[in-house]
Amino acid sequence: MIHTVFTRLGLRFAVSGLPSFRERSYELEHIDKGDYTAEEYEGCIVELQLVNRWLGDARALRRSLLKDVQRARLPQFSVFDVGAGSGELLRVTAEWARKRRKSCQLVGLELNARSATAIREESRPFPAIKALRADAFELPFANTAVDYVICSLFTHHFKDDQVVVILREMARVARRRVFVIDLHRHPVAYYFYTTVGRLFLHNRLLREDGALSILRSFKREELFALAERAGLDDISVKRAFPYRLVLAASPAREVARASRP
Repeated sequence: MIHTVFTRLGLRFAVSGLPSFRERSYELEHIDKGDYTAEEYEGCIVELQLVNRWLGDARALRRSLLKDVQRARLPQFSVFDVGAGSGELLRVTAEWARKRRKSCQLVGLELNARSATAIREESRPFPAIKALRADAFELPFANTAVDYVICSLFTHHFKDDQVVVILREMARVARRRVFVIDLHRHPVAYYFYTTVGRLFLHNRLLREDGALSILRSFKREELFALAERAGLDDISVKRAFPYRLVLAASPAREVARASRP
């Protein structure tokens, strides 16, 4: 019933000029434009960690990457997190591995210098986690350098053609699997965030960018099509609570060879 109400609201608002959700928005967020203060960015890091834990990103990670590691019975594994933010999901991974006595090598890749520093600062209890400044469009690693390459709440910041390049680079570097966690562009997610979500979020970047992030994000078939364009194999895109999409795919070796020597 709630879904129906919000869907009708979405259609009604679309007529009045508010979001229609039919196509991705390419309006830049504050985080993309860089029009924020150092204090706002620090506050964003703190609140985003809570969002990741409350709103399903850690849960989606456990049901994708960590489930695959467990299924494969790997005693040790390695992960690159592209656009890792403050490294919250790497810490979830490190804690999970520690409890199961698995050895892991985890690297958070960030172009933003402050985020790379945050990964190092926040991850001190986990020596397995390293931070590296790197460009997602040209990862500084050899083909098949790592078991898994992941990203979370990252791809929606880019246009479709750019997402394809990023996916190809992720696949080139991965030996086993690629996992992408991102937002599901849906009226319920948008109107919930812009109403109830505002009661709990204080940081301007999260309050304003969060709603726009949903409009910039994907529908299931769109993310699947981008993975196909990138040449990935064994593709699946599943919905995860609440309003997340999880792309899982195997790296096609011909893509890896074609990308870089």
